[in-house]
Amino acid sequence: MGIEETPGQAPRRIESLADRNAVVRSAIDDAIARGDFDDLPGLGKPLTGLHSAEDPDWWIKQKMEAEGLSGVAPAAFQLRKENAQLHETLDSFSREQDVRDYLAGFNERVRAAVMDLRQGPPVFTPPRHVETEVELWRKRRRAKAPTRRETHPSSPGPEKGTGTPPRRRWWRRWGGCPSS
Repeated sequence: MGIEETPGQAPRRIESLADRNAVVRSAIDDAIARGDFDDLPGLGKPLTGLHSAEDPDWWIKQKMEAEGLSGVAPAAFQLRKENAQLHETLDSFSREQDVRDYLAGFNERVRAAVMDLRQGPPVFTPPRHVETEVELWRKRRRAKAPTRRETHPSSPGPEKGTGTPPRRRWWRRWGGCPSS
C-alpha cells in the first residue's frame, strides 16, 4: 500500500497520520516478505528488563552494558567521578612528569567543560593546583615506599639501647676486612 509516484513528478507529501502509518506498515510488510527479520539474534526469546518501571532508560543502560561502553555521560558527571578517584589514578604513575601531564589534561578538561554551556548540568569540579597535587603524590609515595631496613634484610638490627641501626664500616661494604 505504498504511495505511487509518477516519473517526472515531485513525490506526494504525506500529511495525515493515517498516510504515515500506512507507509510504515507497507515498509514493514515488504521487509517481512523479503526475509529481513529472519534469523535475528534473540528471536523468540523474551526481552529482559521490561519490568523495570522505575528506570525509563533501562534499555539504553542494558545496551551499553552488553556492548561494554563506558564514559558516555555528561562532562560534569565524568569529571566528578574522575575527581573522586584522582589520588588513586595519580598513585598509579611512577614518574612525576606523568603526574604533571595527567593533571594538565584533567585541568584542561575541566576548563573546556566549564566553557561549554550547550548541554548537561553545570560543572562544579574545580581544576587542581599542579604543584600541590605533585607534592601530595610525593608524600604518598614516600609513605608507601619500603624503609631502609625492609630493603636490606641482611643488615644488622638496631644497637641495644640507642634505637638506631649500627653504622657499617667501610671495609664491610667492600666485602673485605683489613689485616691487623
